[in-house]
Parts: sequence; C-alpha cells; structure tokens
Amino acid sequence: MDLKRYLREKKKIIDDYLKKYLSEKKRDRNCPKILREAMSYALIGSGKRVRPILSLAGYEAAGGKSDTILPVAASLELVHTYSLIHDDLPAMDDDDFRRNKPAVHKVFGEGTAILAGDALLTDAFHIISRSDASPKILINIITELAHASGPEGMVGGQTVDLLLEGKKARKKDLLYIHTHKTGALIRASVRIGALMANASPSKLNALTEYGEKAGLAFQIIDDILDITGTKEELGKATGADSARGKNTYPSAFGLQQSHRMAETLISDSLNAVKIFNEKADALTEIARYILARRN
Repeated sequence: MDLKRYLREKKKIIDDYLKKYLSEKKRDRNCPKILREAMSYALIGSGKRVRPILSLAGYEAAGGKSDTILPVAASLELVHTYSLIHDDLPAMDDDDFRRNKPAVHKVFGEGTAILAGDALLTDAFHIISRSDASPKILINIITELAHASGPEGMVGGQTVDLLLEGKKARKKDLLYIHTHKTGALIRASVRIGALMANASPSKLNALTEYGEKAGLAFQIIDDILDITGTKEELGKATGADSARGKNTYPSAFGLQQSHRMAETLISDSLNAVKIFNEKADALTEIARYILARRN
C-alpha cells in the first residue's frame, strides 16, 4: 500500500474534524478568547496525528467500516496535545519549541498553557460523547482512555521520569517510564479502534500486542532521534534528554543496541497482526515507518 497517501488522507480527515471542533469553540462565548486561541495554537499545525491514525487503522483491521470512530479518534489528538503542552512547561521538560514553533507557554504564558492543556484533556471526553456508538462501547472507550492517560498510564510514566531525572534508573524503571509515558496512549489508540469495531477477544489481544510493541519502539526511536536528529527534523531542540540527565534507552544500552531492540519490537508487532492479513496493511506499514522515521 501507499503509506504516504494513507497517512495524508487520514491526517486530513482528523484535521478537518479538529477544525470543526475549534470553529465551535470560536462561536462559544463562554470560552475565553485567550484560552481558545491557546488551544487552537497547540492543536492545529504540523502534528502527524499518529495516535488518531493508529486508532483508525486498528478499527479497519478489526472490520470497522463507519465514521462513528472519528470523534473518538480525534479525542486522542486532544489528549496527546495536552500532554505536549504540559511536558514543555519549565516545571517539566522545559522546552521552548514544539512542532517547529514556540511552545504554548512561550506565547501565552505558563498559566494559560496549563489551562489550555486542562481544557483539551477535558474536552477529549466531551468529544467522545458525540459518537453514535453504543453506550456500552463508549463506556469501554472512556475507561481505556482514562486509564492510559491517567496515573496508571501517561501521568504515572511522566512522574517516574521526573523523579529519576539525574539518577541512574534500573532497567525495570526505564521500561516503566517508556511503556507508560509514551507507550500507554499508543497502545490505547490501537485498542480503542478495536473496541469501536467490537473486535473479538482474539483480535483485541492481537492488536493490544501490536500497540504495546509499537508504542515502546516509538519511544526508543524518539530517544535515538534526540541524539541523532536535528531541530529542523524534530521541530524542537535536540540533545535535551542528556542535558537534563534523562533516562533513555541510548543512555542505558547505547545507540546500536537500542536500535536493535526497536527492530525486535517492530518485528514482534508485525507478527502480532498477521492474523488480519491485508486488513492490517496500514498497521504493518505504520510499524515500519516508526522504525525508519526521522521526525
């Protein structure tokens, strides 16, 4: 399949939905203008929409065919964007640039940036409620997303990352950070697509394994790119992880071994979705893209 075309088409679908969402915010006089502008600034731009696209691909692999998935897929981008806003804050990763432009707190101030992130996270669940899926499925989706983005998922991973900054982490701690801080939402994105398609337990298990392996590989490649990539490629400063004493796979295992570990994870993710045959072509190509990506 033509992955570039697939990613371009799916990104447009998600972007169109997000623009519609923001246009509704613009008409809502109860939402302060500065807050709306900060949310829009963070959300609209050069983001690749990896998580929403993974949910769409998982949905298709499991046999989903309608557009009821769109609000749910879009909600994943709101959660991801909220996490980026907060990660960039001085109290967290202290990054001045994101997606090739100044970070939200550099443009709107720290207080508004925090509130914009809060607003996007909250609105993600509001958007989910717009789906025409059955209430039972939507409750499962909400449970999945809340678990992946909360204290047992992304927030938990970020907490341990902060606690161990400047300290040498044990291998199990490093695995915890990566599988929770980044991997949890990627895993949930694929699972949410499967849940929306009412996938059988065997199909859900296969897509879960794919999401777990691909999610960890994604973060390992991120670690590598922080060393080997450029600011122009990544849209943010490079070398920040080592400067802050972050625990990364290259710092623990070296670049070559880290890349071999990512290769093994991607190979495992591909094996997990073989049962779907050509229905998993998009997932297969996205996994390969994760391993080869430069940004």
